[in-house]
Amino acid sequence: MAIERQTYKEQAYREIRQMLVDGELAPGSKVVVRLLSERLALSPTPIKSALAGLERDRFLVAVPHRGYFVPEVAIEDMREIYELREALDGIAARNAAGAPDAEGFVRRVLRPLYEEQRRVLDEDGGQGYSAVDVAFHRAIWHASGNARLAQILDNLGGQLRFASGSSSKVPGRVPEALDEHEAIMAAVAAGDSALAERLSRRHVRRAAEAFGGVVKTDSPTPYRPTN
Repeated sequence: MAIERQTYKEQAYREIRQMLVDGELAPGSKVVVRLLSERLALSPTPIKSALAGLERDRFLVAVPHRGYFVPEVAIEDMREIYELREALDGIAARNAAGAPDAEGFVRRVLRPLYEEQRRVLDEDGGQGYSAVDVAFHRAIWHASGNARLAQILDNLGGQLRFASGSSSKVPGRVPEALDEHEAIMAAVAAGDSALAERLSRRHVRRAAEAFGGVVKTDSPTPYRPTN
């Protein structure tokens, strides 16, 4: 029974997190346990446990005596996330390049994802690019051989998408990002750990700069529950 309860909690966490990332739960809105329970066909217990976990992971805000709300993410929050991503993505790329079969990993995993990114950009006008981009980076995170690192990066990546902080929405950024992906792949395939780390850090830094360039104000957006 304990294993079953944990499974339901994990299911609730994944599905509610995806709802947040996809924008189904609007910033400032209250998260209603009953509605989520009906939507996911789960009892309130795993829903409440999942909400507590999402609050710990900064996807929700807990307001005493009022419940959980979807936060409006401040610009400064985005800067912090990108800063962490730069350092951790660099470590992941360095480790991936130092793996025994780095060249094979690029050939079997990264190259097909890269080609899919190109296809989506050329044929679909960029529709669906973000999902393939996430898969590309997630593959490197997991190839790092550091499960904790991959988990942290997945959480940070989710926060970026949840906050609409993806630089892929910046005009002209995607072609540049793809060139950077190609350079990172070449470094990983060559087993050049130092270069892979340097290129990956620069890639995230340029993404942050692109995002920052379209932000109209440096003032944080405060959390404001709407009800």
